[in-house]
Amino acid sequence: MPHPQKEQVVEAQLIPGERRTAHQMVRDSLRLAILDGTLRAGSRLVQADIAARLQVSTTPVREALRDLASEGLIRLDAHRGAVVRETSLREVREIYLLRRLLEPEAVTTAADAMGPDVLAVLERLQSEMDNVPDLGRWVALNREFHRLLNGAARLDRLAEILNHLDDNAAVYVNLALRATDADHRDSTNRHHQRLLEACRDRDGEGAAKLVVEHLQQTLATIESSLR
Repeated sequence: MPHPQKEQVVEAQLIPGERRTAHQMVRDSLRLAILDGTLRAGSRLVQADIAARLQVSTTPVREALRDLASEGLIRLDAHRGAVVRETSLREVREIYLLRRLLEPEAVTTAADAMGPDVLAVLERLQSEMDNVPDLGRWVALNREFHRLLNGAARLDRLAEILNHLDDNAAVYVNLALRATDADHRDSTNRHHQRLLEACRDRDGEGAAKLVVEHLQQTLATIESSLR
């Protein structure tokens, strides 16, 4: 088994005018660094080094690492500390099997229950995804889009399960996008647009079919990138 790589450079990612706690800033910076590939699979996350880089104490770093472990982005090992999780074809297939079983149900319900305020936010997120050049930012927006869509069904337990699966899938989605050209991202954006149209029309059945199609296409791209 290869030794984990040492932690790479991490910079604080701040949006102008945004106010966050030290814990949130560390968590979001590390999450983005993992999703955009700055912190690669196997990288060690040393609390003292991260604290020094981001100019915070080790307490918010420790809290952030616990959050990222619960999202499935890192592993907390008693002997090696925090390590960015490595990928597994078997794992990602299981993640997408569960998503295909559960997500259509959530979207069917969401399409009927969704209010205009939620739809407006989804449309804003999709508009930004259509135009953002940065891959890491696109992955973060995609994550936010799906979390909001999952929550729109107002089925809290189902949304919690789906959000966890989506978090686990984020690293794989990023790897697949980096291994393909911009056409795949454009295709995903078109799927989102069609999904939003179905939600506007309160077409739950149509939305569910689009979700299954989207998940199958994404898994195929991920499988190709991991082989």
